[in-house]
Amino acid sequence: MIRINEIIDTVVGYHPSADTKAIMKAYVYSARVHSGQVRSSGEPYLSHPLAVAALMAEMQLDVASICAGLLHDTVEDTQTTLEDIEALLGPEVAALVDGVTKITLLNARTDSGAARQAQSLRKMILAMASDIRVLLIKLADRLHNMRTLGYLKPAKQQRIAQETRDIYAPMAHRLGVRRWQAELEDLALFYLEPEIYQRIKDDVAQNQNQQTVFISDVTGKLEKMMADNGIKCRVSGRPKHLASIYNKLQRRNLDITELYDILAFRVIVESLKDCYGALGVIHSVWKPVPGRVRDYIGMPKANMYQSLHTAVLGPAGQRMEVQIRTEEMHRIAEEGIAAHWRYKEQGGGDAAEERRFAWLRRLLEWQQEQDVDEPREFMQSLRMDLYPEEIFVFTPTGEVKELPKGATPVDFAYSIHTEVGDQCVGAKVNGRMVSLRTELKTGDQVSVTTNPKHHPSKDWLSFVQTNRARSKIRAYIRKEERDRAVALGRDLLERELRKRGTTYNASLKDGRLKKIAEEYSFTETDSLLASVAYGKLSAKQVANRVAPREDEDIKKPGFIERSIGRLRKRAHDGITVRGVDDIMIRFAGCCNPLPGDPIVGFITRGRGVTVHRADCPHLDEVDPERRVDVEWEVAEDQVRPVRITVESIDRAGILADVAQVLKQRNVNILEAEVKAQPEKQRGLANFLIQVHDTGQLHHVFGDIKKIKGVYSVRRLGVKKGQDKRR
Repeated sequence: MIRINEIIDTVVGYHPSADTKAIMKAYVYSARVHSGQVRSSGEPYLSHPLAVAALMAEMQLDVASICAGLLHDTVEDTQTTLEDIEALLGPEVAALVDGVTKITLLNARTDSGAARQAQSLRKMILAMASDIRVLLIKLADRLHNMRTLGYLKPAKQQRIAQETRDIYAPMAHRLGVRRWQAELEDLALFYLEPEIYQRIKDDVAQNQNQQTVFISDVTGKLEKMMADNGIKCRVSGRPKHLASIYNKLQRRNLDITELYDILAFRVIVESLKDCYGALGVIHSVWKPVPGRVRDYIGMPKANMYQSLHTAVLGPAGQRMEVQIRTEEMHRIAEEGIAAHWRYKEQGGGDAAEERRFAWLRRLLEWQQEQDVDEPREFMQSLRMDLYPEEIFVFTPTGEVKELPKGATPVDFAYSIHTEVGDQCVGAKVNGRMVSLRTELKTGDQVSVTTNPKHHPSKDWLSFVQTNRARSKIRAYIRKEERDRAVALGRDLLERELRKRGTTYNASLKDGRLKKIAEEYSFTETDSLLASVAYGKLSAKQVANRVAPREDEDIKKPGFIERSIGRLRKRAHDGITVRGVDDIMIRFAGCCNPLPGDPIVGFITRGRGVTVHRADCPHLDEVDPERRVDVEWEVAEDQVRPVRITVESIDRAGILADVAQVLKQRNVNILEAEVKAQPEKQRGLANFLIQVHDTGQLHHVFGDIKKIKGVYSVRRLGVKKGQDKRR
């Protein structure tokens, strides 16, 4: 167990005039009120507040923080009151203990896991508004609890470890307290992924001797090359912590045997100038890895971290990371906000320090805006802000682009120029081809490939993050849809005009069409044509104005509107017709549309509106005048039948395999049959299933294609080639 004298010696070492009597007074009081209490490990309970106070001292915090660390559990676990603490050590210490106590009590009393986390963190954020030291004490409390978590039941270990990984480790990262962050992440990994943790630990230990020799060799070389260039420094090397290695393996989808940069070397120099000088020396000796130089001095991280990072091919050609920083930068990198803490008697921080904690003010604003009954929303917002909101990526020429977290190569392309975004067909990140959906990270070097014949995809809207990209994509889609509508409207009108012995070009040339467009309050004929295509005006209606003729339907204006009125007999979930939801609806059996398919409706005689896929060939046989605008409006639990056929090798069990996939996707099977084709050594399995929409069907098709022996899967009622994406 840590001794109080050791803590006092540490405090005096960095704060010679510290009030050690106050620390001793807090210790004596804590020992008295916790007397007889023991932890789950069997140790005296006093060992815990002593450990928390020692962590405070390691961070060189003030006397009030040390005292609060010693007393942080007294109000919760003993008969002590805040008034008692205030009388003993004053209002400052009492306020710190109160802030930590509120968090801990909420942890213990709230029933729901999500609500417990949300409300506990709300209180912590409120306490941080007046004093950031509350969070530092809570982090120290959590760190020591994680160190002794092995004495609790497995279920509790899992819950606390998950909370640590989700909230407290990211909070330590956000505050820049790297040493605590690394240990919290490693301990959380140990309890949440014990097998993975042990494997990584064993693999690292297996190469320990080799690593020790390598670290010694590289350290010596770095010291010599710096000395040869007149740069004073100290150099250290270490393996990265286990959770960091695990995260790197996950991100790159590698095995640990394929990961080479698990060693990091630090070069601590005397001045900012020497940082960049040291970087130049290293690159002159060892070849840098392209795209892996990161300047966090020029662009500090949101948690105040500053350093130069470079990845180089070391003495034997192996990849390794080197970090270069000054002593002050190193202290901030390890201690973060604690390194910036000012004693109360020294007054508030400067403007730069205020900017560092802008994220904390956002958290406070959220806690005022968020609904207490919506913990998930609050927790999601909190997680998003615990990490930097912005990333910095590089163009091939070295220009820096600032993008929001989660941004993709498409966002990057639009940040360069609208045409680059519109014509983007591929991307490379750090020299490797990636999907356009890939999330970029700070330091990535990004280049995009363009094709003048390529255009934005509507699918991009599902993953782009920047408002610029989103607005440009939508603008293009609107223009494209309008161009198609104008062309369709012209075709429909041309057909009607030919029945009347004239043509579109003739009516345009003699000015009749422009005059009619003005009569309908359109500024141009294209708007009139688009209106025809969208069904707002009928082609017959316009054609009759251009070249009148006797026609029964034309004599009776409002044909479609009256037809809809006659057909209003019952509501139909899933389809709306021009905003009307009480009309008879039929789905065409020829193409069997599903939610997600582009659709068109037409009025039948006495049977309501029949809905077809927009690409159904039978629509060519339908009178365009009877077409109406329809759209999907499907409830979450609503399903539609669809027939699919699976072509595969002729083997036993294929039906069961497909059925298992459908079961995993929660798809109901209405009919199933298998037909063997011995002459082709193939089999056809036909299914009638129920799905919610084309998106679900797409996932089903993807899973079925993964079944061994399956050649193809397609939807019946659709022409071959129309469903290539599936």
